[in-house]
Amino acid sequence: MKTTDTDTGMPPSGAGDQRTAVTKTQAAPARPAEKSAEGTTLNVFSHGMLVLWAFMVVLPLLWAVMTSFKDDKSIFSSPWSLPDTLHFENWARAWTEAHMSDYFLNTLIVVGCSLVGTMLLGSMAAYVLARFDFVGNRFIYFLFVGGMSFPIILALVPLFYVMQNMSLLNTLPGLILSYIAYSLPFTVFFMTSFFRTLPTSVAEAAFVDGASHTRTFFQIMLPMAKPGLISITIFNFLGQWNQYMLPTVLNNEPQNKVLTQGLVQLAVSQGYKGDWSGLFAGLVMAMLPVLAAYIVFQRQVVAGLTAGALK
Repeated sequence: MKTTDTDTGMPPSGAGDQRTAVTKTQAAPARPAEKSAEGTTLNVFSHGMLVLWAFMVVLPLLWAVMTSFKDDKSIFSSPWSLPDTLHFENWARAWTEAHMSDYFLNTLIVVGCSLVGTMLLGSMAAYVLARFDFVGNRFIYFLFVGGMSFPIILALVPLFYVMQNMSLLNTLPGLILSYIAYSLPFTVFFMTSFFRTLPTSVAEAAFVDGASHTRTFFQIMLPMAKPGLISITIFNFLGQWNQYMLPTVLNNEPQNKVLTQGLVQLAVSQGYKGDWSGLFAGLVMAMLPVLAAYIVFQRQVVAGLTAGALK
């Protein structure tokens, strides 16, 4: 007599495997759900930290702007309330009586000239280091990299005597040169990495057509490096605009002082006079150009920082 699986009460052959496969298939969707829950929790935590950080950064700025339109009595009696009346005379007093206009003009001259010199010299040096192989290439590159790690405070004393011997002490040209030297290492480091990401075929085609190295650099390679140039210009602008140590040591003439020195002098003098509203107005004056520059060029800054990684 032939026996079958049903006769013996055993499940048909392969039924157990099918049940196992069905069970695994039914249990599989649980893993994406767990990953989705973990991702949602991480996103909520990261966004919460970003909101908290933004609140910590924006609140002091808004409070400083609000306080600059108050009178001295309201600053101490109701520091967190909105001003009852906008006191624009605080800004006028800081601009004229505290000589913020002179400090602002000196800062524009120094930072504007130093930015042009830094970007011109830095981009030229970075292009040569990135595109040409010669003896000492890597050594010169690492000298610039080492310059970023060299504390500026260690160079103040020899820099003071060098400026004095060159008759550049307490002058705007001397301050411009010191700003350029201060910003060159990071500029060369950043632009060298950026020039290495640019295609070489365009420059080679220009050489074939008879273009010189100078023309190739200024008319072809430099426009291609525009995102990186804008990014490093913004960073240099922020660093030079807020520079305090170099002008304090190298520039002590009252008529040549820059904004950072003027704000310190304003804080000391107005502190004795009790003109706190004028002090906050001067502070906001020095802060607005930096905020405006970043707001206008924020897209270019992000594009320049990510361009090297995307190519």
